[in-house]
Parts: sequence; structure tokens; C-alpha cells
Amino acid sequence: MAAVVTAQELHARYQSTFGRVGGYLPRNPLAIDEFQKGLAQRAADLKDDLDPSVREFAELVHSDGIVRMYVSQMLREVPEEHRHVRSVDELIQHLNVIVGWAPSYNRDPLKQIFLPMSALFGYMRLTPSGAVVFRNQAFGERIDAILGNWCAYLDSRESAHVLNTRDWFSQPAVELNRLYEYECWDHRGEEHWGFESFNDFFHRAVKKDFRPLAGKDDPSVIVASNDGTVYNVQRDVPRSADFWLKGQPYSLENMLYGRECRSEYISAFVGGDVYQAFLSVNSYHRWHVPVDGTIEHLEIVQGYPFSHVESESPDPTTFSHSQGYQANISTRGLAFIRTGAELGHRMVCAVVIGMEEVSSISWAPGVEVGAAVTRGQELGWFSYGGSSMALVFQQGIVDEFTVPFNNPDQHPDDGPTVFVNSQIARAR
Repeated sequence: MAAVVTAQELHARYQSTFGRVGGYLPRNPLAIDEFQKGLAQRAADLKDDLDPSVREFAELVHSDGIVRMYVSQMLREVPEEHRHVRSVDELIQHLNVIVGWAPSYNRDPLKQIFLPMSALFGYMRLTPSGAVVFRNQAFGERIDAILGNWCAYLDSRESAHVLNTRDWFSQPAVELNRLYEYECWDHRGEEHWGFESFNDFFHRAVKKDFRPLAGKDDPSVIVASNDGTVYNVQRDVPRSADFWLKGQPYSLENMLYGRECRSEYISAFVGGDVYQAFLSVNSYHRWHVPVDGTIEHLEIVQGYPFSHVESESPDPTTFSHSQGYQANISTRGLAFIRTGAELGHRMVCAVVIGMEEVSSISWAPGVEVGAAVTRGQELGWFSYGGSSMALVFQQGIVDEFTVPFNNPDQHPDDGPTVFVNSQIARAR
């Protein structure tokens, strides 16, 4: 069967992918080829020792005929010159390598692989069958389980072996991650600079002096919950929208729906506002509380990892628009905060969105239902990967946004930079 996607089409799609534009996939797509060839060599040594989550993935693909059909077609639809994974069994073996992989730092930006699973799926999910299978619930659940086990490895001491002066503590990596702004800078004399694991390094704590709280004595100031670049600000958000289409990124009935809270809070936010900002791999990956209030509900909603928005016609911003799409379908944490009398006892929901390799969303100690929270207080953190965060405001809270608006139709990935605890809006 001939490939449905030509090499030229694949390269064009790759260049506009969110990972490529966002900087966590290599600029040169040929680095993906090199990476996948290297995986094959490592996989040969692990063929008979599958991680339990990978074994469950294998059982699904081999037992579910529809899933196996789409996975097999997905692999065949990759153009021959980029088809380094040729069978379901090879895909299984490659996943088995990654589940025990600690990302290293490559000084060549053209070859840097920040997210190994995104690099493995880099070509596959750009095919017609790949777009379908990554929206299959059972397939997504098995991939999510693999991400969970990979996260456990990245939480282990074994993963700290890349935390050294050749890798993440080399001078270029220090500059990229601005490590001098973090508490670890004062622990450079300790083993691994005091970090217990790779994830411990990834969601490292920043020095408070580098993220001062704006409007400390002014309750009308609303602050950013995360470091990042502004993707979009949308006012008068509808209850339902075709979020998979360009120009309609937010559908409240999808963003705010959870298996526990169901549709309980959706009506309260109709006509309100959404602010969304993207965190790159080298961002500060903890998030903070945007307003004073009380935690009314907390929930983590499992979603579809690695799914992206599609377009019927060529559009260089299509994959970048997946930020809005993923706010509706990706694994996400929902933190509903009831404000105090100053903001009319209205509600704000912090929607923390796990994208690509983000395999864990964790609430900070003390963040629980019924707890009083204050602006600038730590809300939680992401484990490894790129990610995004949206703040959803009930109508009547925001008077004006004070950050420059970004037009995602023109600049989906290079909006203004914001820092956690800085002012983004003023309340009425």
C-alpha cells in the first residue's frame, strides 16, 4: 500500500506542528529520523522484558481489530524514507525503550529531542490513520498508562543520572533554563544540585524575588497563574462551540466537564472570559493561584494525549491551534475557586492542560476542597513536558485584560511573554 502522505507533505506538516514551533521538537525533521533509528538499536536489548504498561498496550493492539487496523495503516502511511517503525511489534518495542528514558540535553538546537515520545509519534500522527487512532479512547488510555509509568521512572533517583555538567547543568542548558533564578542555584555543591530525580529538576522551585506578586494590597488585581506566552484571550465564551474548527477554540461544556463535577459549573461561566498561555519545556512549571478565594472543587480529567486539530486545507497555523483544541480534550486539572466579597463571590476555574508528554498533574500540599487560597500561592505543578494553562472567569469578574491581546490566527505561538504572579487583568 502506497503512503497517503508524501515526504514533501510530511515535511510541511512537521514544520507547522505545535512541537516544532514551540521548540520541544527539533527544527530539522531529519533529527526525528536519526532518533527513531537509535531507538531501534536500544529496543533490541529489551525485546523480552516489556514494562507492564507497554504489555497492556500490546494486548490492546493485538486483540482489538479496529485499533490494530488503524495503527498498522498509520505506520504504512508514513513515507518510505521516513518509515523507521514498520510494524506493530516494533512500535511496542520502541515504547518500551522510552518508558525507561531520561531526556538528555543536546547542545545542537537542530537535533535536540526534548520529548522522546513526541519524537516517536512525530511522523505517525501526521497521517490520516494516525489522526484517527489517537482519538480512540482505549488507545489513548493505554498510552496514558505508559506515560504514567514513564513519569514514575522520571520521579525515581535512577533518572537523575542526566543531571550533571555535561547535560542539564552545562552552561548552554543553564542559560536556556535560567537556572540562576531557581533555588537550586544555591545548591550547586550538592550531588545533582540537590535534586532527587529528573522530575524534581523539571518542576524546580523559583526564587520568590524573581516572581514578585503584583498588586499585593489591591484585590482587584488578577495575576498570571503560570510563566508562558499568551496564546489567546476570548471574551463572551459560549456554552458550546465547534472547538475543532479554527476561530472557535473554547467550548465550556467540554473544557469544564469532569466525571465527578459533570456539568455542575458550566452554566455559571457562560458569557465569561478565557485567558490561555503556553509553557515551553524550559518554563517554570509550577502554577499559582490567580485570585483570593476558596477551593470549591478539584478534579483531574483524563483526556487524549497526542491528538491534534486538523484542517481540510493547507494552513501553517493548523497544528499550533491545537492549544485551544487541547484545552477541550487533553488531560487537564480543574480547580474551581469561589472568590470573596471583593469579586462578588463569583468563580474562576484554573484549567491546567497536560500536553504531549505531560504525564502528571499534581496539586500542591494544602490545596484541597474547602481550603482558603490567596493570590500567588502555589497551586500545583506539571511533571515533564510542554503544557498550557487557561483561566476561565465567570462573567462580571474581569473589567479589562492588561496584557496585550494576541491574535492566534496570526501569531499562535509568539504572543507576549508573561510571568507567574504578574498582573494580567483588573476586576470590576
